Amino acid sequence: MSSKSKGYKAEIELLHMFWSKKWATMRSAGSGSMKYPGPDLIASNKVRTLAIECKSTKDKKKYLDEYDVRQLKDFCDIFGAEPWFAVRFTRKDWLFLSLEDIEKTERGYVIDAKVAERRGLLIDELIE
Repeated sequence: MSSKSKGYKAEIELLHMFWSKKWATMRSAGSGSMKYPGPDLIASNKVRTLAIECKSTKDKKKYLDEYDVRQLKDFCDIFGAEPWFAVRFTRKDWLFLSLEDIEKTERGYVIDAKVAERRGLLIDELIE
């Protein structure tokens, strides 16, 4: 399975999770591949709007480039949504991290599995 189809599958899984919690959610096809900033998912319940960048990995760390973080922040500044990274490490639940929970590195950013487990929110914690 290609990394593109794995990413699509992960995004669709999250989309269904949000809809099952009565949050209207849409996937932004081609996010990250157009000249305008755009998250993978937008979810809302009338009170809050979340812009979510989805990442899944079999590794213990997920590295992000500067563009991933910048485009999410830029989109949210214009759209008025809360920026979140959703990350799933193999055989673990999805965890949601704010921009403040993402560690800056020399070349970009990193989401460490141990840090994500400590700081990340499960979907029910995020939307309560």
